[in-house]
Amino acid sequence: MAERLKLSPTPIRQFNLANGLRLILCEDHAVPVVSVALYYDVGSRNERIGRTGFAHLFEHMMFQGSENVPKAAHFQHIFNAGGTMNGTTSTERTNYYETLPASHLPLALWLESDRMRSLKVTQENLDNQRNAVQEEKRLRYDNQPYVNAFLRINELIFKNPANAHSTIGSMEDLDAATIEDLQEFFRIYYAPNNAVLTIVGDFESEEATAQVREYFEGIPSQPPPPRVDVNEPEDVAQTQEVYDDKLAPAPAFVLGWKIPPRRTPDFYALSLAADLIFEGDSSRLYQKLVKGDESVVSIQGGIDERRGPSALYIFALPKPGEEVAAIRNQIFDEIRALRTSGPSPAEMEKLQNSLCNDVVRGRQSTMYRAQRLAEYALYDNDPTLFDSELDHYLAITPEQIRSAVERFLDVDNRVVLDIVPAAVAEDASAEELSETATPASPQPPMERKQPAAPAPQVPSVPPAQPAAETGGVVRAPVSSQLEQPQQPADPPKQADSGSGPLHT
Repeated sequence: MAERLKLSPTPIRQFNLANGLRLILCEDHAVPVVSVALYYDVGSRNERIGRTGFAHLFEHMMFQGSENVPKAAHFQHIFNAGGTMNGTTSTERTNYYETLPASHLPLALWLESDRMRSLKVTQENLDNQRNAVQEEKRLRYDNQPYVNAFLRINELIFKNPANAHSTIGSMEDLDAATIEDLQEFFRIYYAPNNAVLTIVGDFESEEATAQVREYFEGIPSQPPPPRVDVNEPEDVAQTQEVYDDKLAPAPAFVLGWKIPPRRTPDFYALSLAADLIFEGDSSRLYQKLVKGDESVVSIQGGIDERRGPSALYIFALPKPGEEVAAIRNQIFDEIRALRTSGPSPAEMEKLQNSLCNDVVRGRQSTMYRAQRLAEYALYDNDPTLFDSELDHYLAITPEQIRSAVERFLDVDNRVVLDIVPAAVAEDASAEELSETATPASPQPPMERKQPAAPAPQVPSVPPAQPAAETGGVVRAPVSSQLEQPQQPADPPKQADSGSGPLHT
């Protein structure tokens, strides 16, 4: 399948506005919808010691109103137009995105440009969004088993603070933040010359370009942000640690490795190795530990893909009564087996078929294309990599996978983080605990509702709002890009740590 697959070239047009904003256009008239993605080159990697959590805080601040858009009106405009939207924060960037009926493209551009130009960075908004982020920390991290332990793993893998601290940041740093800090952060990082705007879907390029110029070109550029040093020594910061988790119903553990940056041959090889080791029901660890000896409740992993040194993780939740050390050794044995023999021909065929299937399915979504084009433009200054990235993966050989596993995974330079349930009561006897103690009950997934969601009514037309074109065919909104609620036993996604303003 991989040898026969030939992707059709993606029609891409690129422009740079006078103020430095990069515009990527991709026309597709198959469905009367349009997706807009605005990526700012600011993530937790850009934060300095003592001022962490600002990138994620601004993800929330950006929905608190601007000169012509009242607080929460951004949601009203998009939802009342039949669209979907959200924003997320990672180590590498902060993004905002919408999918709308095609006739409402001017609305999306006006909303994004108004807050880029005139966001209300006020003491009131700082106070209420600081409280919102801290409540999010309490709800989604401090009140969930295993999650804070998983945040700790980055501090054990990375030595450089730019890489090690969590995206949600320090609550103490947020408490210490001043309005002057926030205003300066916005000026530096939320400038047009620090952003990429992509538009994919049913539009005419000349008309869309004119609209972008109308709404964005008058926003002044700023001096380039400070360069970020993400260099890392080869060794992990700490190889072992025990984490007491008061909410954990059972012991678990996380393994972590430091791996090369994205878009390098070793990264491609390790990404494919990770698929073989833990991705899906046919992976080696699932077949061995879940389906085979049934010793674990959950086995999963992921890669935190970064422009600098990246990370690979494996999380295991053993069944009650199973020996944690024995399960961990089985994982190491499976990694060693892949290092010794490499992937089989059948596994390579499976990998290549899966890659091709994922690419074809993903390209059917206008939002998927908008986000990937923005990433390649922001990270690599080349959105055409959207068409060629698959070739880099398909070119990886079994020997490259085996060699990468040998050099980066089957090594002692790794982190073992044991998660143990904290003591329930100091004065309880072992017999009392065995008879009366019950494990913490994980919370069921919550309904996804926006707190204090605006009423379902058409907002009044604010000044300078673009009029939607008439005659457009309005279809049902496309599938939401919101993150799915995670099961309590699962670690949070590392590649996209932000919750989005529509978090539960």
